[in-house]
Amino acid sequence: MSAAQSATSASPDRFDGTDSYVATDDLKLAVNAALVLQRPLLIKGEPGTGKTMLAEEVARALGRPLLQWHIKSTTKAHQGLYEYDAVSRLRDSQLGDEKVRDIRNYIVQGTLWQAFQSPEPAVLLIDEIDKADIEFPNDLLRELDRMEFHVYETRETISAQHRPLVIITSNNEKDLPDAFLRRCFFHYIRFPDRETMRDIVAVHYPDLKQDVLRAALDTFFSLRDAPGLKKKPSTSELLDWLRLLLAEGATAAEIDAHTATAVPLMAGALLKNEQDVHLLERLAAMTRGGQRR
Repeated sequence: MSAAQSATSASPDRFDGTDSYVATDDLKLAVNAALVLQRPLLIKGEPGTGKTMLAEEVARALGRPLLQWHIKSTTKAHQGLYEYDAVSRLRDSQLGDEKVRDIRNYIVQGTLWQAFQSPEPAVLLIDEIDKADIEFPNDLLRELDRMEFHVYETRETISAQHRPLVIITSNNEKDLPDAFLRRCFFHYIRFPDRETMRDIVAVHYPDLKQDVLRAALDTFFSLRDAPGLKKKPSTSELLDWLRLLLAEGATAAEIDAHTATAVPLMAGALLKNEQDVHLLERLAAMTRGGQRR
């Protein structure tokens, strides 16, 4: 029997969202399917749609510890398992330190090792897997399948005491290997529609005036619909913008007026490059010119 089979069976826990995270029905279904199937949950979607926050909220809702592995372009798969600090061992040997006799003193546990050895079922986040080299996902196939790996320096096998719920996020920057995709339960977080966005805003700013919310959402979704925009504003950027509007005491009329005549009020929270600012200025100028004819 493999370690994956001998590890604790699927948890009866179910994810039904939290009071601080608006999860759609299909997203809740995806999380619970991954729990039942004991497969990694691969989450894709635009940046800023709450993929990383999902893992945090799932861990909180299920009462599980959360372990996070944030991937960079230089990250290698073995770093999630363990690293052998040969440089420190060499230095200690030159200093005559007695601990060099036990190589275990120089084995640094990675995030997967910590998740496998957790005394209770954990939630393991592998964040932005598409940032790494294309071979990175394939290098983790065996470990995620069998929930075990071998430490060559100490000649021991590390097996999962409890199978963690693995949540993997991707911004779709590059395609992932088919062999890896076959082992995951996949869910794409669609960008929230207006009503869902209202619910999200209500979680963060429950006392926001309805006319300000209406004006802000009008501006936000008109930006996302603007033709030629290089980077569409995300949910997280909308929330930052609303925070600024509240701090400045902006009214619905002020928000509408700026949106109609030029770039939005405090647009730096929504627009992240000069090309998009210039595009909106040109569109506004064209609109004003058409109105004068």
